[in-house]
Amino acid sequence: MEYKMGKDLDANVNHFNEVLAVDQSFDLMHRVFEIAGKKACFYFIDGFAKDDMLQKIMQYFMGLKEEDNPKDIYELLKKDVPYAEIDKVSKEDDIITNVLSGVSVLFVDGCDEAIAIDCRTYPARSVDEPEKDKVLRGSRDGFVETIVFNTALIRRRIRSPSLIMKMMQVGKSSKTDVVVSYMDDRVDHKLLEEVIKKIENVQVDSLSMNQESLVECIDKRRWYNPFPKYKYSERPDTTAACLLEGSIVILVDTSPAAMILPASLFSITEEADEYYFPPITGTYLRLSHMIITIVALLITPTFLLLMKNPEWIPDSFQFIKVKEDINISLIWQFLILEFALDGLRLAAVSTPDMLNTPLSIVAGLILGDFTVSSGWFNAETMLYMAFVAIANYTQTSFELGYALKFFRIILLLATNWFNIWGYVGGLIFVVVCFACNKTITGKRYLYPLIPFNARELGHRFFRVSLPKSRNQ
Repeated sequence: MEYKMGKDLDANVNHFNEVLAVDQSFDLMHRVFEIAGKKACFYFIDGFAKDDMLQKIMQYFMGLKEEDNPKDIYELLKKDVPYAEIDKVSKEDDIITNVLSGVSVLFVDGCDEAIAIDCRTYPARSVDEPEKDKVLRGSRDGFVETIVFNTALIRRRIRSPSLIMKMMQVGKSSKTDVVVSYMDDRVDHKLLEEVIKKIENVQVDSLSMNQESLVECIDKRRWYNPFPKYKYSERPDTTAACLLEGSIVILVDTSPAAMILPASLFSITEEADEYYFPPITGTYLRLSHMIITIVALLITPTFLLLMKNPEWIPDSFQFIKVKEDINISLIWQFLILEFALDGLRLAAVSTPDMLNTPLSIVAGLILGDFTVSSGWFNAETMLYMAFVAIANYTQTSFELGYALKFFRIILLLATNWFNIWGYVGGLIFVVVCFACNKTITGKRYLYPLIPFNARELGHRFFRVSLPKSRNQ
């Protein structure tokens, strides 16, 4: 049963001391003092309280005298403390949530409502350029784990009253802050209402994995579908550009990335560098990125097919044949190297920065020289998998990169088992999977290729002077 606030300060303090476990948590502070002869109590989290602002408020309280006779502390604070957000709270859940979120809560004897004073600050790192979404030219700031900083970075770029930031809380225990951002005059309001309703109806204890936890709650897609339905970006400039195109952006506290929806294959593969250079250069970067992605998907299955059918290789390309003896079947070499690349990636993530470069060089030498000379791998398979490894880093979306990896493995297995028919059937399977997949709005994943829209498709392949507004 929910506790009902009364006017007896001692009863209120005793109850919330027990509920908040003040005696057991060293960082949860409560201070009892007097305001103009009235007994009062402050609750706040030590690591969240902004010390200078809290000190000013306490000095203001200490300066009040009994003859000042403040009848309404709330109205007095609203009038004399304009540098902090002040609100009344009376429900037990609201009071607990405010305190644990870092808001200082004031109880005054004789009042059956508490006063929430928002003078908090969150620990945060600097807004440096994200490691994954780097650009050759352009802005060098990036999102951080503090949601207020992230909304400010977007506000800095869009100074329009149409930009709406709707705050919600998700998670029974975590009560994680989630912001849905959109341009009110450009967004698809039907999709917006659907997204907000899904977030409001999420029943989960906590968003322990922040955005991924939220996605799995609001998007009940099939577990075997590897395609990303959201575009993730750690860049505020990219996020602001998508908002201006009518997209919806979801920010989750403690996550340094924005979820952008709706998203199709073409929008996910777009990069900021394409817009920081002139149209001709941006078009070249876009087309080269697409070509590299397609080649990375097909190069190892195609090589395997040609090695199984060497008579198909033209005379001018005879040099691509494997020269040394093949001790281990080519299909097993490719599969082992696919897993080895993931192992190297995980090792690079877990390696301290000071050791990352030398260990990467040692790993490259071991895999590139000793594994070939030992007979485990042929030089040709190492070469093509090295290209695949480098090409993977041109893909900013980890989710799409792994989806392409799964399809490449399927193509390799189909080609090894069924030769040319397996290769062709695998290609048809990949195309059908892309064509039949849908965005969260119900449109095809390959729009504007399927269904065909010539003008929109041209904008996807060729960078124009100004990006057009489009909906996936």
